[in-house]
Amino acid sequence: MENITFLHPQFFWLFTLLPVAIAWYIWKRNKQTPTLKVSSLKGFKVKNSILPKLKPLLFVMRMLALSAIIVALARPRTVDISNKTKTTRGIDIVMATDVSGSMLAKDLKPNRLESLKKVAANFVKDRPNDRFGIVVYAAESYTKTPVTSDKSIVIDAIKSIKYDNVLKDGTGIGMGLATAVNRLKDSKAKSRIVILLTDGVNNAGFIEPETAADIAREYGIKVYTIGIGTNGMAEFPYAYAPNGGFLFRMMPVEIDEALMKSIAKKTDGKYFRATSNSKLEEIYNEINKLETTEIEEQRFYNYDEKFRPLIWIAGLLLLIEILLKQTIFRGFI
Repeated sequence: MENITFLHPQFFWLFTLLPVAIAWYIWKRNKQTPTLKVSSLKGFKVKNSILPKLKPLLFVMRMLALSAIIVALARPRTVDISNKTKTTRGIDIVMATDVSGSMLAKDLKPNRLESLKKVAANFVKDRPNDRFGIVVYAAESYTKTPVTSDKSIVIDAIKSIKYDNVLKDGTGIGMGLATAVNRLKDSKAKSRIVILLTDGVNNAGFIEPETAADIAREYGIKVYTIGIGTNGMAEFPYAYAPNGGFLFRMMPVEIDEALMKSIAKKTDGKYFRATSNSKLEEIYNEINKLETTEIEEQRFYNYDEKFRPLIWIAGLLLLIEILLKQTIFRGFI
């Protein structure tokens, strides 16, 4: 009976009538059984027969037939459910990430850049129906991954982000935002989003952040801005060590929050401040909730009716009962 459902389970109440039928049969059988008393059987030829003892089997067959009919009326069936989802209104998202040297600061663990990469990868995984692109910037910017629906490419690109000498060090917020807008301006998606993250103050690039924000607004692109870094002091890299690594020292955290808030407000976005690993994760979760994708789900039900074999069994039992009553048990009915 596993995986079997019943379309009309109310018919099972008919089983409560079967005990009444059984009681009626026993009472009627006792009333109709004649008793003959004689003083002696010496003048009779006694022939033992098993047929009278088997006669109740006819009633048992009738009860089994009725039980099969009741179960058939309840319409047993199995169902195979298949789902088909279709994204009706997708979102294109470009994540513009600051990769300047200050992203190696250790106020987030193990550092700002590694913490961001982990959270951003999870963000992409949680949105399987949207397209993503990756832009990285320092004093300059470039597109690491164009907007694509291939999540494996996007996640690999996020994991490969690192601080190196490819880009001149500095913080060109306007450059990063302008490049991200350029990746989205021709998109046909119902919603286009830039997630702009920085940990500093705009000090490089030939495009002003406010100008890039104006361009985003003209194209209807919403910008969520994130300032990453604790309040107060943090361990920043300031020089190379003899072994090729970095030397760190405590320095004040400087983020141009007024600029980030202005960009977000101008494009109908929102500004967030990530002061810890958990806060950064909360920010991406909130953006995930703010930007929802409409999905159309079609569910297909394939029913396999199981009542037909029960009808055949009931009919066969009733037919056998009738044949036996008209043949073998004819003299006893």
